[in-house]
Amino acid sequence: MIRPMDPERCHDPFSLEGRVALVTGAAGHLGRALCQALASAGARVFLAGRTAARLEAFAEELRAAGHRADALPLDVTSTRSILGAVRTIETEAGRLDVLVNNAHVPRSGAFLAARREDFVEATELSVAAAHDLVTAALPLLERAALDGSPSVVNVSSMYGVVSPDPRNYASEAEQNPPFYGAAKAALLQYTRHAAVHLAARGIRVNALSPGAFPAPGADPALVARLSARIPLGRVGTPDELATALLFLASPRSTFVTGVNLPVDGGYTAH
Repeated sequence: MIRPMDPERCHDPFSLEGRVALVTGAAGHLGRALCQALASAGARVFLAGRTAARLEAFAEELRAAGHRADALPLDVTSTRSILGAVRTIETEAGRLDVLVNNAHVPRSGAFLAARREDFVEATELSVAAAHDLVTAALPLLERAALDGSPSVVNVSSMYGVVSPDPRNYASEAEQNPPFYGAAKAALLQYTRHAAVHLAARGIRVNALSPGAFPAPGADPALVARLSARIPLGRVGTPDELATALLFLASPRSTFVTGVNLPVDGGYTAH
């Protein structure tokens, strides 16, 4: 029987000392906060994304703060790139305790403007890439299960649960497109499927569904309209998502698998 880490052995119950994490979309708006949380908890974090210069600058920033971080250029739509990244982690770290599937390309667009190829691209980025990473990293996750409780966290969206409200947007062109929510909903079902099938290997799979986390420079009118729809009366900040990730990645959630944790201020509760 695989035994989870004993949280009582850790001074910090959410400590990830000695653990290794991989985060895709690491240099993005939410990705940065997710990486910072994992690194601050003691994990060695591999920062994955397409732009090597941004990743290295972010890695330097984390290292300057006393954390362990490595830039890892990765195209999640390329099997060859995924296999290469996993080989790098195996060579340099030998295990993988936390895999965060967070790759995302922000797009907007009217419902009727969506094309077939948009749905294919979104599904490939959200679901197929997550599966390719999980299967490629499986030996490293299984190695981590020998003395821990490895965690896969898929970053979905509130729009994988409910539809965007067109009234929140000033024009059709600014709306959240239908292929985004469809792909994120598929990622939630993949999460449940993977959780059940990997449980016997000691690997947990969960999802986070962020609500409104507007990037700096977002349209204030849009932020105000979204805030008015959120029961807590405001939008979220990236660190509020990061703490939810830390729970799912930590020894405090070793009996949690197959769940979707909304972090949306109550948006999907009504």
